[in-house]
Amino acid sequence: MAARMAFSRLTRSLCEVGRSRSLLLQSARWVTSASKTLTVTMDDKTGIAEMSLNRPPVNSLSLEFMTEINIALEKLEHEKFCRGVIITSAIPKIFSAGLDILEMYQPKPERLSEFWKTLQDMWLLLFGSRLTTIAAINGHSPAGGALVAMSCDYRIMAPGFNIGLNETQLGIVPPFWFIDTMMHTIGSRQTELCCQKGLMLSTEEAARIGLVDKVVPLDQIASEAKAEMQSWLKIPVAAKLITKQTIRAPILEKLQTRQEADVQNFCNFAMKDSVQKSLGMYLENLKKKQKE
Repeated sequence: MAARMAFSRLTRSLCEVGRSRSLLLQSARWVTSASKTLTVTMDDKTGIAEMSLNRPPVNSLSLEFMTEINIALEKLEHEKFCRGVIITSAIPKIFSAGLDILEMYQPKPERLSEFWKTLQDMWLLLFGSRLTTIAAINGHSPAGGALVAMSCDYRIMAPGFNIGLNETQLGIVPPFWFIDTMMHTIGSRQTELCCQKGLMLSTEEAARIGLVDKVVPLDQIASEAKAEMQSWLKIPVAAKLITKQTIRAPILEKLQTRQEADVQNFCNFAMKDSVQKSLGMYLENLKKKQKE
């Protein structure tokens, strides 16, 4: 049922895209929105939006930051001229360090629950987007940062950085939908190796197993992402989007039918004494490194 409803929504969005294509070719205005932590620009002539993450020091995903990202993604999803979005970082050497550990350390239960629901919503929006999505990975991308990148249709990464789901190194079990997203990207065996060991892969290692699609020099990553997006936008819209939905609908539906249980499981796990102790030790080590 959920898959059929998703397919119906997709069909309606395709009709809207088709009606707007002639207008798209006539328009050349820039639409820009910006805040302290997120900048979104869109060229109506090409239909390409760029979302730049800018939450110093490492683009960690707090409740407020993810809420802001979700609002921006929803606006782009419903913007009739938008056809694709490139996600990148405005912070040197960091794409996103993933979830904000402070959200999980000694949390208030209500906020912890809302935090996880907001993360779920972000993934559902991005992984299930009607838009073509490209991650221009211009820095390190562990854990939740890797999830954001893997949720996109295509990943371009500069050399000299690392990416991966490293949760087990912190004593945390990756959620099933993190694992499903990685399996969708690189297959079962490579996912098992990466997730059990919490591997952080170099750009080149990630490219070898298909976690990253293309490696380009850092100073070329923005232009390469735009060029790659143009190649995706040449594909007939209906065929491309229906194919995407056919492949991704079962993965999306798996979380959609388990959202409440997943929130409860996460909160119960995060509040365990052993997990809180592990997070506390991590934060202490982080403070020591910052003082050195």
